[in-house]
Amino acid sequence: MKSPGGSIFPYYYKGGEIHCLKYGSKHKDQNKLFDVMRQEEAFILGINKKLKVWVDMYETKIAKEVLDQLICNINNLKDHVDKLSFVGLSGMGQSVSFYADPEEAKTWLITDR
Repeated sequence: MKSPGGSIFPYYYKGGEIHCLKYGSKHKDQNKLFDVMRQEEAFILGINKKLKVWVDMYETKIAKEVLDQLICNINNLKDHVDKLSFVGLSGMGQSVSFYADPEEAKTWLITDR
C-alpha cells in the first residue's frame, strides 16, 4: 500500500518499520505541499498505532507559511508519532539542531561550526 504522499506503507528498514512523509520536491508550490500534508494527516490519524516518522523536506522552500503549517501538521500527529526525524531542512537558511538534553543544546549554540 502507498500513503497519499507516495511512500510505501509500511516501509521496512533494517529490521524496523518507518513511515516517510514526502513533503520534499515541492519547491515553492505551497498549495501542493499543504494538500499532501492534509492527506497524510488523515492517513496517519486513521492508523491505530504509533509510527516512527521521517519527514523529507528536500527541495521544498521553507518559507514562514511552510514552517507554520509543518509545525501544525506535526502537532496534530503527535499522538500517533513515536519518533520523528527531519531530512532536508537546510533550506531554512539557519543552522538547526535537535537535542533531548538542554545542556547539549546550549553547548552546540555557543560552539563554532
